[in-house]
Amino acid sequence: MYKKSSRRNFIKSSSALTAGLMLHSNKNFFAENKVPVYAHLWVYASRYPPNWDCTPILDDVFSDLKYAGLAGVEVMEVLLRHDDAVSRFNDLIHKYNLPVVGTSYYGDMWDKDQQQKILDDVELVTQRLHTIGGSMIGLTVGDAGHVKTEDEIDAQAELLKKILVVCNKNNIAPNLHNHTFEVTNDLHDLKGTMKRIPSIKLGPDLNWLVRAGIDPVWFIKTYADKIVYMHIRDQYANGKWTEYVGEGVTDFSAIAKTLKEINYSGKAAIELAFDDAPQNPVKEDWKISREYVKKVFGW
Repeated sequence: MYKKSSRRNFIKSSSALTAGLMLHSNKNFFAENKVPVYAHLWVYASRYPPNWDCTPILDDVFSDLKYAGLAGVEVMEVLLRHDDAVSRFNDLIHKYNLPVVGTSYYGDMWDKDQQQKILDDVELVTQRLHTIGGSMIGLTVGDAGHVKTEDEIDAQAELLKKILVVCNKNNIAPNLHNHTFEVTNDLHDLKGTMKRIPSIKLGPDLNWLVRAGIDPVWFIKTYADKIVYMHIRDQYANGKWTEYVGEGVTDFSAIAKTLKEINYSGKAAIELAFDDAPQNPVKEDWKISREYVKKVFGW
């Protein structure tokens, strides 16, 4: 009787221990694979055309994003060109305990006359980005104003290959970030680049896909193995951008379901853009957007 009871208790204890270890392991797994949600600062940069240099209000940027609960800031290359960029960003990072995680980068890479200048600039930008703790760069290859020729796509691909070497040297992970021009005409531009650089990773802007007539769900399923990053933005039925994510007609539930199906484990950023003057303080729009992403995507 004693032996049976001991054995039964041992089995129960062992089962409980195993279950506990599995639960702990699963918790660690999901914690490790939870998609971090950052913020791209375009809504601030948009106040400073044509160069989009929002350096004067960077303190407000960090303050707003910290308040809203974002995990980090994605900046723009123009901000890293200032001679004091490293010290300025390091001060802000420490003041708000909010990291700079990466930068977007736009260059007319298809234009051979600009290529050396762009390559030198990427060297500078990625060096400084690495110094302040950033680890990724979203590359936009530039709008030619027409459907690019095969020679132009050849040229941009050759430059991109050199840029990838620079990124690797400076410990920065690159991805291709799209606007509309890369994905119109049956993804002519994007497909052309991927054909020439099959290993290149993607960082799609889901709203630009929508505006180009591309279904984000289809895109995510089609390029699941290439997507490492994405921008999240919303729009109304009339095509204007919403004040915050979740206010518009974008089917984020379907997008979230698809990302779960492919076990997406990359990164994401909310990017706000205003067609009309906002009704709320911007920091509140960030907070509402962040809470919506957490609710719908589970991140």
